[in-house]
Amino acid sequence: MKHTNSISAILLLVCATAGAQVASHAPTALSQPPVQQTAAQPAANMPVARVNGAVLTGADLLREEYAIFPYAGQHNGIPKPLEAQIRDGAMKMMIFEELVYQEALRRKMTIAPAQMQRAEAEFRKQFGSPDAFRAFVQGDFQGSQKLLDEKIRRSLLIDALLKTEVENRSTVSEAEARAYYGKNPARFEHPESYTFQTISVLPPANATAAQLSEGRKRAEQALRQAKATRSAEEFGLLAEKASDDDYRVMMGQHKPVPVDQLPPPVAATLRGMHVGEVSDLIQLDQAWTIVRLGAHTPAGLATFDEVKAQLEKQLHENKRNQLRAALDARLRQNAKVEELQ
Repeated sequence: MKHTNSISAILLLVCATAGAQVASHAPTALSQPPVQQTAAQPAANMPVARVNGAVLTGADLLREEYAIFPYAGQHNGIPKPLEAQIRDGAMKMMIFEELVYQEALRRKMTIAPAQMQRAEAEFRKQFGSPDAFRAFVQGDFQGSQKLLDEKIRRSLLIDALLKTEVENRSTVSEAEARAYYGKNPARFEHPESYTFQTISVLPPANATAAQLSEGRKRAEQALRQAKATRSAEEFGLLAEKASDDDYRVMMGQHKPVPVDQLPPPVAATLRGMHVGEVSDLIQLDQAWTIVRLGAHTPAGLATFDEVKAQLEKQLHENKRNQLRAALDARLRQNAKVEELQ
């Protein structure tokens, strides 16, 4: 199928993020807010939560929502089916960040002037012109550079505390990854699979006998050309021109496909082929397909070296999320948190 950024895939990701106890995106105190606010959203200056007496407003919540769903500008706001989930995730993140900020203040953490200057310079780069930056400061901070500086310092303090309590503690050593690999072998088993390219001739729905005959002729012509190709690239260029299936935009290339997910005629053909070989015509109902075998991977266990990088990344992310959730729970223990919306 075509590999495009489908909105459904984006929404699945958003739902997963919004449902998490503590979302994992960076602090959003400095995110440029959306210019449009819907009737369903609280007014920018309306209190939506209090954390140990500190008031968080509708504007703060809106920034968090747009951080979770950055595609809102392209969709005229947050899609209605996702509003409640994203609002819940944004509220949790906003409160978490405020608790982290208050803890940084309690510990008397500070930000060096040079770091403040670098952060402000980076923030200014978000705007297309000095006038756009000044308009933002005027609209969100009543024209006060001091208020903006406070927001920048707040964001940097949140980052600094999270680095101490989460990032620096979530590293995963090779020994840890290897131990996990040894204790969970089933996770690294893989089925027999094939990697291949295709050229397919697909007749129209309810094709007439004449159309089926014409399809067969096209398939035979494509087969003669495919047999003459001498590389994956040559086969792929032919697929771009001659194939009707969606894989033509990827030079006919399929990612590794487990045997049990292949049509039986295709699986049977691939089993008898050598890498680089082009098949004869394979009939699938009224369609015709030609395959070129790229790789055959027998069922087995992936080696540690094959999975090391991805495994370390996954274990790091798991540990990071656990540490964030634990920090959130600790900070909430003696905090007074009120959600007003």
